[in-house]
Amino acid sequence: MSERAHPSDAGPNAGDGSDGEATPLEELEAARNRLEAIETRIDDHGEGTVEEVATAYRNATRLLEDYVDRATGTGRENFQAYIELEGKFDTLVSDLDDDLPERETFEDALEAIDKRRLSESDFERAHEALEPAAEYADMLEEREAARENLAQARKTASKRRRDLDDAIDERERLLELANADLDAPVERLREPIETYNEAVREAFEDYRLEASAREVFDLLERSQWYPFVSYEQPPDDLARYVRENSAGEYTIPQLLEYADYSRSKLSHYVDSADELKRNVATQQTFLDGIDAEPLTIDWPPGPAGELRRRAREYRPFVARIADEDVVATLRAVRLLTTDADYDRLQTAAQAVVQLTADERERLADGRVGAELEKLRTERERLAAALEVEDPV
Repeated sequence: MSERAHPSDAGPNAGDGSDGEATPLEELEAARNRLEAIETRIDDHGEGTVEEVATAYRNATRLLEDYVDRATGTGRENFQAYIELEGKFDTLVSDLDDDLPERETFEDALEAIDKRRLSESDFERAHEALEPAAEYADMLEEREAARENLAQARKTASKRRRDLDDAIDERERLLELANADLDAPVERLREPIETYNEAVREAFEDYRLEASAREVFDLLERSQWYPFVSYEQPPDDLARYVRENSAGEYTIPQLLEYADYSRSKLSHYVDSADELKRNVATQQTFLDGIDAEPLTIDWPPGPAGELRRRAREYRPFVARIADEDVVATLRAVRLLTTDADYDRLQTAAQAVVQLTADERERLADGRVGAELEKLRTERERLAAALEVEDPV
């Protein structure tokens, strides 16, 4: 199997504001304060009043924008547009409550366009007259922007919390490895695992040379039901070809060799040279990649329970491709998990492989412990802030 990726070494200061930028927690608190401030301003006026004035302002400015080109000038159509504008604007003002704040601004705007001939400057004066009412529409837009800002701040804070979880797990792992016995005889684990890995690789090479492609594909298909046996499944067209065509009785190395033959030469071995080339030649990378790696044991091995389950799932596959001697080497690997010292040896093996020189230095001078405490504190504060329910 491929080597396990080394865990990421997430920095404890990433996202904590140490670079002068606001932290996700600070951004979340600022977003809440912004929304609370605009909500307070709206409440001071009364939400219904703000919405009524804002709606009237939007309708009024829309009328002005719709008629500014049509109602300016001296032609008959211009005069007709002016009559329509004045009538609609007068109706808008008349429908407003007498005690509505900023009602006078709408009256002033109506007065600015109450003349027989309009110019663009008249429309500009009408817009200027409406400016006090614009504040109400601005408040609603500001509230909407504040809500969107708060939603984004929550997303950022949630991502930071997930990053903190990963960083905390990493520090906790390092502290566990710090207690490892680096002088422990890890060869007691390594030697049986290496013996097994070498044996199963050799056995699979022999198996590829002897088993038909159809038989190998049966093995791959069966692996779907075994989580630890991570074989990639063949493409549908290739699987169908191997299963249904007589060429599937050849071994994989033979099929790969035939794929390089000329069509005339290939016609002596298969019913359809084109069909073989279409299905095999295009999948050489996949076919070449079918090997023993999904049946090998990583170094260092996983915890005892995981290794036991892995060995148990591997067994029927190893028994199918290899003789009893190879199965016995797998059994020896599984028996390692019954050793009373397995956990100590496994932790020591992990520490030797996974701890970098920098990590060992940080463990030795106490920096990892300090980082862990700082990360936990930040996460607790962030979690508490995210538990607060915000308005939608």
